[in-house]
Amino acid sequence: MKLTNDIITLEVNEHGAELVSLKKDGREYLWTGDAQYWNRYAPILFPAVGKPYNNELHVDGKTYPMKQHGFARDSEFEDLGEGRLRMKESDLSASYPYRLGLEVQYQLEDRKVEAVWTVENLDNKDAHFQIGAHPGFLLPDYNAADEIHGYVRYRDREGRPVNPVVVSSLKEGNRVPLDTLNSFKSEMPLKADTFAHDALMFEGGQVTEAVLCDKAGAPVLGVSCPQAEAYGIWAPHKEGCPFVCLEPWCGICDPYGFTGDISTRQYIHRLAPSEEYHFTYTIEIYK
Repeated sequence: MKLTNDIITLEVNEHGAELVSLKKDGREYLWTGDAQYWNRYAPILFPAVGKPYNNELHVDGKTYPMKQHGFARDSEFEDLGEGRLRMKESDLSASYPYRLGLEVQYQLEDRKVEAVWTVENLDNKDAHFQIGAHPGFLLPDYNAADEIHGYVRYRDREGRPVNPVVVSSLKEGNRVPLDTLNSFKSEMPLKADTFAHDALMFEGGQVTEAVLCDKAGAPVLGVSCPQAEAYGIWAPHKEGCPFVCLEPWCGICDPYGFTGDISTRQYIHRLAPSEEYHFTYTIEIYK
């Protein structure tokens, strides 16, 4: 699927309803999916964000398999036209204890891409889920020899600069509390070792917008999601990695050792039968 206006062009793959290209004036902004570093572009995280402990979910005393970030990113979607796609039911979702529909809508306005994802409970009982975005973006004018490859600026729901605090690190993909809290400035330099200890996770709605800036500090693009309960910043810790992911989430990975019921997972969402939930985030190109 391709969407275009007078300023930007967006391409979406029906596999995973994943963004695979975002261009302005012929310049590519989205990560290119090079498997040497990461073979995805902008996966949808649903119905789990991050890794459930032991890749398992526990529902009413029963255990269900669930891999990291859920199954939407590996599901096929039907192209409904005009930027809309709907996830097809398949074997990927058969082991999930709830029937959930997921419809994806992408819209362009000037220099913006607005993503509106609608979750619908198709079951006859209450259903639980998480949802989040994971888009990767090319670092502008990347040169592996540079000490600093760009900057990320953090904003809150009112658009104000915020100095977020990290309270958790990752152990085998799950959260463990930090002995000493790690505070970040509102503008963080991106260096070769920034993600040496995996993703940075800003919990508690501290960050709802992250702005990628070039090496001179000029804003290139921003990813905003006012409803974000957590925000992840990540890139694989590999030499020469030329991109970074800006990830607003309504959900988060489990604490290490968590085996509680799905209803008690942090940032879990519940829908009554036929009820809908709308997750919206925006990518805006500045430069």
